[in-house]
Amino acid sequence: MPKVTQQHMDARREQILDAARRCFLRDGFHSTSMQDLFAEAGLSAGAVYRHFTSKDEVILAIAEENMRDVLDITLAVATNRQGQSMGAVMAELLDVIRAKSVEEGVAGLAVLVWGEAMRNRSLARKLDHLMGRIRANLVTSVRDHQERGGLPANATAEAIASTMLSILPGYILQVALLDPVVVAEVPDAVRALWPGPAGEC
Repeated sequence: MPKVTQQHMDARREQILDAARRCFLRDGFHSTSMQDLFAEAGLSAGAVYRHFTSKDEVILAIAEENMRDVLDITLAVATNRQGQSMGAVMAELLDVIRAKSVEEGVAGLAVLVWGEAMRNRSLARKLDHLMGRIRANLVTSVRDHQERGGLPANATAEAIASTMLSILPGYILQVALLDPVVVAEVPDAVRALWPGPAGEC
């Protein structure tokens, strides 16, 4: 029997998650069964269960992937502190969310995940952990900008980071529910709100 490569396993996992996204966006979490996922993915039950033992595991994997790009951007900014204003950082986050929503329905899935987290404590804990990592990365960036005069020093870095992070859910909700034109200028508005000191883009 030929050995299954990691590349094949990764591709199969993404095939399952792509099918799950379509099902969840179309029918919601609770109206989607594992049998629906098998049919949408065009795979046997065994092929799906090799990667995910339950629908909750699929939901959790999608929630993690939704937040990965945001986490990666905030981590990159926290570890490479040169260049961008906090407004530019936040605008980049919003641009990623908008692009991923067009490609994968990220905003709609995020709203579904938030609702599910109200009843699923495991999912709520995972989201809390991921949000904590994103907040910590933003705190590092905020402190750096405060030291360089790009943000006020009369509020804690933690409070400013939490305030900036609170923009994301409102933006995601609007992307999920409203005409794209309504939020098209939001990234530019965020850049204008936090432009940084003179000479900083």
